Amino acid sequence: MKRGIDVGLFGELADPRVAARLAARAEERGWDGFFVWDHIAYRAPVRAVADPWVALAAVACATSRVRIGALVTPLSRRRVHKVARETATLDLLSSGRLIFGAGLGSARNNELEPFGEVSDPRERARLLDQGLDSLTGYWSGEFEPLPVQQPRPPVWIAGEWPNRRPVRRALRYDGLFAIGLPGPGELAGLAAEVRQARPDGGPFDLITELPPDTDLGPWERAGLTWAVTFFGLEPTEALVRAVIDAGPG
Repeated sequence: MKRGIDVGLFGELADPRVAARLAARAEERGWDGFFVWDHIAYRAPVRAVADPWVALAAVACATSRVRIGALVTPLSRRRVHKVARETATLDLLSSGRLIFGAGLGSARNNELEPFGEVSDPRERARLLDQGLDSLTGYWSGEFEPLPVQQPRPPVWIAGEWPNRRPVRRALRYDGLFAIGLPGPGELAGLAAEVRQARPDGGPFDLITELPPDTDLGPWERAGLTWAVTFFGLEPTEALVRAVIDAGPG
């Protein structure tokens, strides 16, 4: 099981230099990934929000080993051709370390209706599927330069438990970022479902976010391949650094 840091680029962490420092520290301490949230705005108490792609460019330049990416990008509120350029460039900059996380996003965070974005969940799901198809086409040669990783950077699909459609969507790609799992038992059920749906046993990640100090043993035994540590809506550099320095254990 791999271990990652997952931070909202809020408050103190809205400065991409802070994110880069933390990512470099995580790499030094043996963590496997450094991930950020992708938001335009967010609900209270958050006010300061950084752009994920600019921050990830800083992270890529400050590190050489950890996997990086945004968890997760709602393609319904992005121009997919722009995302294709951003992600291919970032994969090149990081020498092939990008993981692309995608999902519907949420209507709870004041970043849809105020900016004229689609809020209906069914329409957002349609746009997500359409966007993923277009994105993989751009990566496969419609745009140049190509991503370093071929046939594409890994794609993790996010879904809130117990919704089923995100699971079916994820099975077409490389991983399921399961949000809000009650416990390892539910993860074990998802792992069994993946094994049944993918009998060839090809690579497929099961990811979830867990608070610091979680006992990860039961999660690993249930089939978790990535545990990402998250810090809530008001992360501070000191708090994230303390968790990083404690090591992935």
